[in-house]
Amino acid sequence: MRTIGIIGGMSWESSAQYYTIINRAVRERLGAPHSAKILMHSLDFGEVERLQHAGEWEALGRMIGESARSLQAGGADLLIIATNTMHKLAPEVEAACDLPLLHIADPTAEAIKLQGFTKVGLLGTAFTMERDFYRGRLEDRHGLEVLIPRHADRVEVHRIIYEELVNGSAREESREIYRAVIARLVDRGAEAVILGCTEIMLLVGQEDSEIPLFDTTGLHALAAVDAALV
Repeated sequence: MRTIGIIGGMSWESSAQYYTIINRAVRERLGAPHSAKILMHSLDFGEVERLQHAGEWEALGRMIGESARSLQAGGADLLIIATNTMHKLAPEVEAACDLPLLHIADPTAEAIKLQGFTKVGLLGTAFTMERDFYRGRLEDRHGLEVLIPRHADRVEVHRIIYEELVNGSAREESREIYRAVIARLVDRGAEAVILGCTEIMLLVGQEDSEIPLFDTTGLHALAAVDAALV
C-alpha cells in the first residue's frame, strides 16, 4: 500500500470527510482491520481564506508548496489537495516536489463521461466557478461543456461556502438556495452538476436535484485509494 499525502485543512470539515472516506474504502477493499496509510499536512484555513480573498496567490503558492515538500519528506508516495479552489496552485505543488499529484478535476470528469454526460453545471467558490484553472481543465482536457450559475447565484453559492459550510453549518434555508441554483442550471440544459467545493456535500445530496450530482470529495478520495492500492 502506498502512502497518501493530503494537503488539507481547507477546510478541516471536508478534510475529515476525506479521512473517513479513504479509510472506509481501504477497509472495504482489503478487509477489516485494514486502514489507509495517510500523512496529512493541515493548514490554518483562517490564514488561507484571508490570502485568497486578498488575491495573495503567490504567498499561497509558497505555503502549499512547502506543505507538499513536508509530505514528501515525511514519506508520502502521492499527493492530493483536499480542496477544489486550491487546485489553482496545482502547478506550484507539482513544481515543489517529485510526487505525483492526483488532480481533483480528473476523476470527477472521468465519472461524468462514464455516464455519458457532456454538459454539466459547476458549483463551487467564486474562484473555482469563474477562473479558468478548473473549468478550463474540464473543457480542454476532458471535452466537457461547463455551465456556471448566473452572477447573483454565484455570489450566494460562494457566500454560503465561506460563511457557513467551512464552519460546519448546514442550514435548511441555504439548502433551498442551492436547490434553486441547481434547478436554474437544469433549465439551461445541464445534464449533471459538479459539487465543485469539497464542503458542498455537507449541505446537498442527490435528493436535492433532479439530475445527477457528482461529489468531488468522494470521487477524489476514492481515486486516491485506487492510486494507493495499485
